[in-house]
Amino acid sequence: MMNNSRRPSRNYPKRSVIIKPMMKKTTSFITRIFLATVLLFGAYAPARAQTTKTGPQQLTRILFVFDASFSMFGQWQTGMKMDIAKKMLAQFLDSLKSTPNLEIGFRCYGHQHNLQPQRDCQDTKLEVPISKPTTAVPLIKAKLDQIVPRGTTPIAYTLEQCGNDFPNTNSRNIIILITDGIEECGGDPCAVSLALQSKGIVLKPFVIGVGLNGDFASLNCIGKFYDVSVESTFTSVLNIVVSQALNNTTCQVNLLDTYGKPTETDVAMTFYDQQTGVVRFNYMHTINNRGLPDTVILDPLSTYKLVVHTIPQVVKENITITPGKHNIIAVDAPQGYLNIQIAGMTNYNGVKCILRKKGDMATVNVQELGRTEKYITGKYDLEILTLPRIYMYNVDIGQSKTTTIQIPPAGSVNIFKPAEGPGQIFLEEKNELKWVCNLNEKMVNESFALQPGNYRIVYRPKSAKETIYSTERRFKVDSGGQTTVKLY
Repeated sequence: MMNNSRRPSRNYPKRSVIIKPMMKKTTSFITRIFLATVLLFGAYAPARAQTTKTGPQQLTRILFVFDASFSMFGQWQTGMKMDIAKKMLAQFLDSLKSTPNLEIGFRCYGHQHNLQPQRDCQDTKLEVPISKPTTAVPLIKAKLDQIVPRGTTPIAYTLEQCGNDFPNTNSRNIIILITDGIEECGGDPCAVSLALQSKGIVLKPFVIGVGLNGDFASLNCIGKFYDVSVESTFTSVLNIVVSQALNNTTCQVNLLDTYGKPTETDVAMTFYDQQTGVVRFNYMHTINNRGLPDTVILDPLSTYKLVVHTIPQVVKENITITPGKHNIIAVDAPQGYLNIQIAGMTNYNGVKCILRKKGDMATVNVQELGRTEKYITGKYDLEILTLPRIYMYNVDIGQSKTTTIQIPPAGSVNIFKPAEGPGQIFLEEKNELKWVCNLNEKMVNESFALQPGNYRIVYRPKSAKETIYSTERRFKVDSGGQTTVKLY
């Protein structure tokens, strides 16, 4: 399985909302030598980095699984299903001989044991191990000549065995099942296929139904299903399937702003397989030098769930990719900026702020003061982790705007105790004492950075075992000021 993982410079927008409480061408020889060196290095490095990202250099392995059960004796249009399918598959295989980065193999079922006196539900065999087409094609064609329909249809068991047929090296592993019937041994082909995909052994299989009759929904859930009811379309379907198996598809992700324009960028995107949950691709969204969302490469075999790692993240599910065309995926991701400052200061001493969506207690981010962060537009509740904490509600972050919040600088408070003992600091606010923090019971002097306001300390020496020895002190903190509180 491929596990893959570009950005123009962007300045923060100029407008802000203050919320308070709270070359010329040269032909010189030296220049030309320098440019040639840069271009050579630039051409070499990306080529190495992108071999696993874009896909063309990724080895693809295709395992053809062929139904040789007794029902293949049945009539199609101009002859027996088995004869027609064998002939067309053999002719098609010749077209794969010179295909680069491809290996193929051949497994068959229902061809070793007769239906009578008792069906064999383990009648499946890897007849030609996966290898280069120049080696495998002659062997597969020779095996096709020998096969005679005989037994039953153990699709689930066969798919399970397919999991052992692929060499354990990095490649895109694909199963192409050619069958004229459904499971006859009580197995669950859909569950087996899902397990193979979930474990990363294979991508979504292809199923080619040959001259089918009746309801074959159970084949459709195995993978991408093609019902070939007309002989003449068999080769065309094989071409379509192998083309999809071998070629990745271009795509661009439009991250839309509030006005529906694809201006948002510089954020990571993860493509998951919608069915299995496996991570397939990781890209950093980029606006290219033409001002458009840059092209990414996706495997068209999967249905995707896209997670755009904005704050908070945006999710788009059940994305299907059309092979052979440039796909556009639009995602609403309007964003603005938030900056929280301490007025007149550049050293924030590690103070942070918790952001939550309005009315939601789930934490969206913990932002450092003095740093500008980008968020999905909307209203947020803030909890700034000063002493005491500052709470702000319904803070609006607008499209491409920087919302700036300034809080007053703290004052420094030095507290001296006569002895070790418990104590607590409270903020006086509207005739009410609000807890701020506890003193360290084992220390006799401490320093705190407190927001401006009126405070009280309640303290008792550890050795004193009566409440009457409690000490209370009132003090005031001014922005940027220093206060000393003695508890003796």
